[in-house]
Amino acid sequence: MQEICQKNRLLEDSESTRDNRGKKNIMAELQQHSNNNHFPILFSFSVFSRPSSLPVGSGYEVLIQKFLSLYGDQIDIHRKFVIQLFSEEWGQYIDLPKSFAVAEKCKLRLVPLQMTMTTLGNLTPATTVFFCCDMQERFRPAIKYFGDIISVGQRLLQGARILGIPVIVSEQYPKGLGSTVQELDLTGVKLVIPKTKFSMVLPEVEAALAEIPGVRSVVLFGVETHVCIQQTALDLIGRGLEVHIVADSTSSRSMMDRVFALERLARIGIIVTTSESILLQLVSDKDHPKFKEIQNIIKASAPESGLLSKV
Repeated sequence: MQEICQKNRLLEDSESTRDNRGKKNIMAELQQHSNNNHFPILFSFSVFSRPSSLPVGSGYEVLIQKFLSLYGDQIDIHRKFVIQLFSEEWGQYIDLPKSFAVAEKCKLRLVPLQMTMTTLGNLTPATTVFFCCDMQERFRPAIKYFGDIISVGQRLLQGARILGIPVIVSEQYPKGLGSTVQELDLTGVKLVIPKTKFSMVLPEVEAALAEIPGVRSVVLFGVETHVCIQQTALDLIGRGLEVHIVADSTSSRSMMDRVFALERLARIGIIVTTSESILLQLVSDKDHPKFKEIQNIIKASAPESGLLSKV
């Protein structure tokens, strides 16, 4: 009996030692981050809490991305959220101002809002980025009205250059499916990235977005509507971005797949719109210094292809 008790004490001591070592390792890691101009932060969502750290000066968008990296699998992408900061003065969590920047050790939590929030769909050049998805040579014979969506895509790229809007281009397995079609002028685009994943939301794309201050909206076009466009749109709204899909520059091999994908996406708050609507909303005023250039792009109406009657 005495021997069993001694063994139990040894086991308890061993487990306690491991626990203490684990806590010390976490604290040492956080202290190391703090010494490297990082501050320790406790990130909480629902019943979960995880210690981590961020560089001094990290702002609201960086915090959102950190929450997504920690809890992406648990976050309902159809909800709106607010970040709250624990206030020692008030003894409870308070809403975090958008101007917040990490300057000390703190506790944060992500809280889903209960009310339904309407997506307004406002677009400004300073807060918008264009995504051109997989407009590649090998898709030409298979995608319905491919020539028409290329024509409209070129209008969008031209408008983006005029207005100084960043453009990110993806190519699905270019080794087998070819590069972006020659009709699309990619001069000045921010990033052209090969991929095998259907969604365009890759680490390199997220890094490129992080370099663009204040991005709020993504204008998305390309192929296929029900695969890469749909999965990209879902990933983007899951990261708190507003998504505008350009219906006259988006298609699939099957019109049934295209129609049901657009209907599904519209029901969850993604804006399905047209190229002319996008370009005119971005200038917003006939006195805009770039209005005449944009007007020249849309002087001839976009092709009224078979896509029109299928939306």
